[in-house]
Amino acid sequence: MEARLKGAMNPDLVTAIQHLHKAIAAGGVDRRLLSLVHLRASQVNGCAPCVFASVSAAKKAGETDERLHHVVAWRETPFFTEQERVALALSEAATRIQDGATGVTDEIWEAAADHFTAEQLGAITLEIAMTNFFNRINHTIREQAGRTW
Repeated sequence: MEARLKGAMNPDLVTAIQHLHKAIAAGGVDRRLLSLVHLRASQVNGCAPCVFASVSAAKKAGETDERLHHVVAWRETPFFTEQERVALALSEAATRIQDGATGVTDEIWEAAADHFTAEQLGAITLEIAMTNFFNRINHTIREQAGRTW
């Protein structure tokens, strides 16, 4: 499979994305947790470039291979804290909104609200939205795994 677009991105788009990343970073959520959220949404969507990029970012932030290999099966492993499990559940629910999927239930949201401040929830929600945004762009343009941005 070959990428459909080649060349540099529009500089205005790059600036807008940088501002969104700054807003996420300002939310006070550990970068490793945000990487796990990004990874899980990308796994759900089957986005190889974002899986690659999120694993790279998570490792740079100090994440272990053991945990990264088990994000796909996080419910069945002992490797994640309750706070991380809540964030992963939110990531999955917010990502799986097609074909009649339940989406983010009150139970999922309330669990997240019990573990995160409003500012942190805003950052996590924006991280999930940005991930889904990039997943869809990558599928459309057939971006290949192996690059980090």
